[in-house]
Amino acid sequence: MGSTRASTLEIVSRLKKEFGLETMAHLTCVGASMRDIDSSLGDLVRVGVDNVLALRGDLPRGETTFDLSGHDFTCAADLVSYIRARFPGLGIGVAAYPEGHPEAPSLEKDLIFLKRKLDEGADFAITQLFFDNDLYWDFVQRARGIGIDKPIIPGILPIVNLSNVARIISLCGATIPDPYLKKLHDAQREEGRDAVSRVGVAYAGRQAQELLDRGAPGIHLYTLNKAESCVSLVRGLNFETGR
Repeated sequence: MGSTRASTLEIVSRLKKEFGLETMAHLTCVGASMRDIDSSLGDLVRVGVDNVLALRGDLPRGETTFDLSGHDFTCAADLVSYIRARFPGLGIGVAAYPEGHPEAPSLEKDLIFLKRKLDEGADFAITQLFFDNDLYWDFVQRARGIGIDKPIIPGILPIVNLSNVARIISLCGATIPDPYLKKLHDAQREEGRDAVSRVGVAYAGRQAQELLDRGAPGIHLYTLNKAESCVSLVRGLNFETGR
């Protein structure tokens, strides 16, 4: 619901109306006015979409010190508070960062900011991608320790292409364990891109299964428009264990 607003609205509407799926639109607020947000939320409600993922959004391309002080919304917590007040019936998700937001001064302050978003009215959090499940469980434990009791859904990315991994990691602050990264590079060198996809989907599948087995409240898959890999991953999961 940012620069791709029209296509986002069409996609979530069709998924809801034609396929009967519960949908959730991403909604960013960086540089947006209250009127912009009202318009976007009104459009979503009109087509029957009941959930939004409330995000600040990326700063304008090329900007690293963009001044948001004069804008209606300076952070995701502002957006959550506004949605909850203006559209109280909507379900609201927010982002969480097991390894810390790249702009956060510390892990502790980043966690406090997550609590603020949830306290402002968000219903649950979805984590940024990670490749070591211990990072997720440690994050949940620390969150519970400061009074966060709402669901924290782990976000998993099946790596299917090494060419864009470095850029993705730099944007979200995640790290890849060295043995896993070596296995991906070895697969590419020995067999090519298809082998990278097989390794990446298998690794993500093991991550997801272990998370479910230990009681995670669900799994969020980052598709990056590679739906086939995610379909393959889900087909290999056992959703009956550990719950």
